[in-house]
Amino acid sequence: MLRVGLTGGIATGKSHVRARLAQRGVPTIDADVVARQVVEPGTPALSAIVARFGRGVLDAAGVLDRAALGSLVFSDAAARRDLEAIVHPAVYRAIDDWLDRLERPAEATLAVADIPLLFETGREGDFDVVVVAACDQQTQLARLMARDRISEPEARRRLAAQWPIAEKVRRADFVVDTGGTFADTDQRVDEVLAALRARAGGALA
Repeated sequence: MLRVGLTGGIATGKSHVRARLAQRGVPTIDADVVARQVVEPGTPALSAIVARFGRGVLDAAGVLDRAALGSLVFSDAAARRDLEAIVHPAVYRAIDDWLDRLERPAEATLAVADIPLLFETGREGDFDVVVVAACDQQTQLARLMARDRISEPEARRRLAAQWPIAEKVRRADFVVDTGGTFADTDQRVDEVLAALRARAGGALA
């Protein structure tokens, strides 16, 4: 089975690309969803977070209070690294387990994991192919401001926290340009999917 990592920058249309692939019958998983699942009550990751940051990061029901946790790690680089050291491995273990389950009975010839920080976490080597969803920076900035209803300085600060999209594009095996219309993006996704299916078929031959 061909293991495909899908990544990009914030507001570059990555979720749309994943949804299009899912519509085309490709198994997909979203790391952002997994990141919420691995810190649900009773999980080892949540226990580790409480041990590091205290019970003040839980609400009255024992559920992670993301706002409270965010206030602790937002401006503290060391605290943020500690949190990432807990959450990121748990997310990757869950994604690996999902891929393994698909592969054992040969349920799929390819599967796609949508991971926003794939390059930043140094895990691109876990995948056979990396696809990057990209658009020009001005489009990315405008989309982010509109989507999250934030100011331009705040949007630029968030963009600066990730790798430049140009660097991700340089490292990609395939690039989906999302700067045009949805129809343009869908056409490019279909082209990339055809190439991925051809590669997956060749790997099985």
